[in-house]
Amino acid sequence: MSQPNKGKGLDPRILSSSLLTLVLLIGQWQFQILGDYQRWALALSVSFASEIALSLWLRRSFPNLLSAYISGNSIAILLKPAAGVWWPFWVGALLSILSKYVLTWRGNHVWNPTNFAMCMMMLLAPAQVTLLSHEWGNTWWTIGVIWAVGLLVVVRARVWHLTLSYVALFVLLAWFRTLFNGVPLRAEIAPVTGAMYTLFMLFMITDPRTVVPGRARQLWVVAAIALVECAIRMARDFDLIASDNPLSFAPPMYALFIVGSLAMFHHLQFRPGEQKAARAAT
Repeated sequence: MSQPNKGKGLDPRILSSSLLTLVLLIGQWQFQILGDYQRWALALSVSFASEIALSLWLRRSFPNLLSAYISGNSIAILLKPAAGVWWPFWVGALLSILSKYVLTWRGNHVWNPTNFAMCMMMLLAPAQVTLLSHEWGNTWWTIGVIWAVGLLVVVRARVWHLTLSYVALFVLLAWFRTLFNGVPLRAEIAPVTGAMYTLFMLFMITDPRTVVPGRARQLWVVAAIALVECAIRMARDFDLIASDNPLSFAPPMYALFIVGSLAMFHHLQFRPGEQKAARAAT
């Protein structure tokens, strides 16, 4: 996430972590999305410990732990490994934090930490690692509360256009897919109400540290992510990729993994000054 607001208002990570806490509490209360509390504690503690250790070692300073809090909780919410398997929770938390310190270019990490960790684990251990995939159910007040608070957060962080653009593109491309796969539109749209998409649209594609500056460029990147996701889904529909292929497990996550990193790398390579200015302004 972004650096603290140096005298310019509330740190956006405070708003994001508050929203994530709300998602976690409602999800656990209504749908028991966390499952085992020990796994949640494991992901969170490894995330904190890794952040502290790496920051003290590489930056010689004690870190702000809000980013680690977001990463640890996101891993705990999204991960649904095979029964009795614990390693993905601590490995996922460790990968998430490591990506911020190791996979950097021109002083900036290229991938959203949680997105990187989840994609790598599904790629390397597809038989043991899956994502939370069920929807928030038919409890519309649950969806309403989460999205009402979520929209307040993204408006405050000035990234609302990314979330709303992605929703609009997802619906449009879902309709486009129905012209070819024969699936009802309601079924194609349904995933967007789930926990994975909630975190994806409110946290990952809006992460200030991995979003290129400039609204026009940001919208082009979001459009590219939505199109790549659509292509992955259609490839799965027409058996161009197998149902057990990691790409099939989480199309939006891999679309962001590919497009978001390429966009950020290109921007850091050719416009590094703009990224530094954007980080200083958040």
